[in-house]
Amino acid sequence: MSSNSGIQIPSRLPLLLTHEGVLLPGSTMRISVETARNMHLVKNRLLKGTSLKSTIIGVIPNTRDPEYDTEDLPTLHSIGTAGLAVQVVGSNWPKPHYTLLITGLCRFRVAQLLKEGPFPVAEVEQLDKLEQYTSPDEMSEAAGPDGELGELSQRFYQAAVQLVGMLDMSVPVVAKLRRLLDSLPRETLPDVLASMIHTSNKEKLQVLDAVSLEERFKKTLPLLTRQIEGLKLLQKTRKPRLDDDKRVKAFACFPAITFSLDEEGDDEDGDDTAVLERKVKGANMPEPALRVCLKELKRLKKMPQSMPEYALTRNYLDLMVELPWSKSTTDCLDIHAARVLLDSDHYAMEKLKRRVLEYLAVRQLKSTLKGPILCFVGPPGVGKTSVGRSIARTLGREFHRIALGGVCDQSDIRGHRRTYVGSMPGRIINGLKTVGVNNPVFLLDEVDKLGKSLQGDPASALLEVLDPEQNHSFTDHYLNVAFDLSQVLFIATANSTATIPPALLDRMEVLQVQGYTQEEKVEIAHRHLIPHQLEQHGLTPQQLQIPQDTTQDIISKYEHKHSHIHRGCFTHARSVAGQREEGSDYRSKGKRGRRAEEPDGVSADMAAPPDMPIVIDHIALKDILGPHVFEMEVSERLTLPGVAVGLAWTPLGGEIMFVEASRMEGEGQLTLTGQLGDVMKESAHLAMSWLRSNAKTYQLTNLVGGSDPLEGTDIHLHFPAGAVTKDGPSAGVTMVTVLASLFSGRLVRSDVAMTGEITLRGLVLPVGGIKDKVLAAHRAGVKCVIIPKRNEKDLEEIPANVRKELDFVTASNLDEVLNAAFDGGFPGMSNPLTLPHIVSKL
Repeated sequence: MSSNSGIQIPSRLPLLLTHEGVLLPGSTMRISVETARNMHLVKNRLLKGTSLKSTIIGVIPNTRDPEYDTEDLPTLHSIGTAGLAVQVVGSNWPKPHYTLLITGLCRFRVAQLLKEGPFPVAEVEQLDKLEQYTSPDEMSEAAGPDGELGELSQRFYQAAVQLVGMLDMSVPVVAKLRRLLDSLPRETLPDVLASMIHTSNKEKLQVLDAVSLEERFKKTLPLLTRQIEGLKLLQKTRKPRLDDDKRVKAFACFPAITFSLDEEGDDEDGDDTAVLERKVKGANMPEPALRVCLKELKRLKKMPQSMPEYALTRNYLDLMVELPWSKSTTDCLDIHAARVLLDSDHYAMEKLKRRVLEYLAVRQLKSTLKGPILCFVGPPGVGKTSVGRSIARTLGREFHRIALGGVCDQSDIRGHRRTYVGSMPGRIINGLKTVGVNNPVFLLDEVDKLGKSLQGDPASALLEVLDPEQNHSFTDHYLNVAFDLSQVLFIATANSTATIPPALLDRMEVLQVQGYTQEEKVEIAHRHLIPHQLEQHGLTPQQLQIPQDTTQDIISKYEHKHSHIHRGCFTHARSVAGQREEGSDYRSKGKRGRRAEEPDGVSADMAAPPDMPIVIDHIALKDILGPHVFEMEVSERLTLPGVAVGLAWTPLGGEIMFVEASRMEGEGQLTLTGQLGDVMKESAHLAMSWLRSNAKTYQLTNLVGGSDPLEGTDIHLHFPAGAVTKDGPSAGVTMVTVLASLFSGRLVRSDVAMTGEITLRGLVLPVGGIKDKVLAAHRAGVKCVIIPKRNEKDLEEIPANVRKELDFVTASNLDEVLNAAFDGGFPGMSNPLTLPHIVSKL
């Protein structure tokens, strides 16, 4: 390396091969790095280097066609530019790549290629020397007034001044370029201006190869003259618009600016920006949002389209224009019409319908009422989502569903900040953009299944959305301006409130959507499910009929969902299609259904004409769906002491639960099985302690006749369906009854089911899910249900037809529970025939 070099570069440089252009000394260029060879250079040299020297690389123009580029190192161009990597940006979309911002320092010649992999490294010879770079006055004196180099330098300088003078000096980057012409050494002007003006890569390559300063001036001066003539022609053709600042496109990062001579493309870009400006002003957005948009629009006008930030700013402005700042729909406040529509869409659900009608009634009195935050809680399949859609139809509003199950990033709610690559608004703002109005019905589905991760807590982000006192100024991170959500009607759905954070639950009005009775399920099936499935399978009621008795069997003896109706329709759709094609109907063989007028005992050969409907009876049902899934076995399971029926609540609804106990000789240990939670285990120990303390009162003995039931005895308490996790306090009364039956040797009544929490003093405390539990007992054929005394108020929610078929015993202590659970009362009580409070056939 020369000792008098002004720009000192290492004698060995890693080489970056680029197809994207020619980097000249004094210019700055963005280079996309995608090839494996260049990726290795960035990772191993630029990203791992710690000194300024490690950021200097050699940039070599690659003249090979990139379509035919291979893994072999191409023939290197002999002249390159040493550049300083001032910025490295990485991205994984659409594939892993880096973008480098390189500033050219000086020329070099490749003396020897030292290695090819994983990236090329060469020994280089620096070409631009310090003694060439002098001030304008010094150069004129050195070259002499008549020197050819001095004359070329002066001509080039005058042409550069003329070119800049033809531009709009009000543009800051043009004014800065004019000042630099007087301050930069004349020798640097050819490289700097050649990188700015409109030239081809081939012409820039010729300038790069011009090592001699005189040759460099000669190569660049014609390019500068051509640019001047082009601008003169452009001014003549656009005479009425001479003052238009669109004569120049200025890049934000000096000195990389490009002058565009493409008048058609320039006009198109200007017109597009003008259209966007009109849209911004006509969007009726609030004043703060309008100020932000106009500021971004002003930046966009000064920004070249090739910059990455141009697309980001344009996308932001497009979103701001499309948002419904002041667009809304008019609510339909006809209460009678709303009632008719709700009744036609859904059967039962009286509480939900009443709440919607109350909202409409209040809206009639006060038009500025903020939308309530409703939360429908109930098992899957009861119609929570479809009710939300019906509410939107009733009000005449747009409907949008946002699925929150599994969401664990708060940016899904609040959006990403625009500083991130691939940023986008949150689901709330995206939903408003989709529906196009600011007062839709938003259904936040599965709000109880929100997750939490390192990216934040989306449940906490929803606090602002669902708070009527805050959501009038909801700020999405992407928009960074407030948007009014107060007119949006939010409806959330959940299977359980246990997993919803208390702060979020407090902002919502919880409406329980509990399970249906047998009769309601039959009615829903014939009003909605069966007609829908017939239509989906291309059938008509004249081709297939499902009587109510068959529907009752499907509900009670198979899975509690409508998929079996689908299977029946599919089976007969297949047979109808087969009949049309083959002229035969395999259903006539007596296996898949009977003709409507086919009497019992008629052979397949005497089947009714094919235009008669098929009726699915209990015989055909068994052939289509197989053996019964559910067999009511309550009476069969309660044939031995130590078994009782409890009632449990699950997210899928109520269920009956058999609790079994057995005893054997041992050391007084209590064993619990059936995947029980901590609360249920504690309830079992409570039940055991209460019975031991009252053993004499109830005449309970152990295996050897002692008064302590656990003396010399081990107890095993089991809850069947061991694969299902169970927890909760409501099985306490059932455990006491089971253990009392085991120690006394008496059978528990087979038509009794019970639920309730217990205390160590024998009190029975209230529990939840009474309606679902009672419906489960009714489905199982139970005739008597024991519930806590303080749950008597919950019996009003149970349908009247179910209450008529059941006897309800409301107990306030365990004495009353045991007295009702055994025939004739339980031994040891002061008056065993005195029954507790009975609410019979309410």
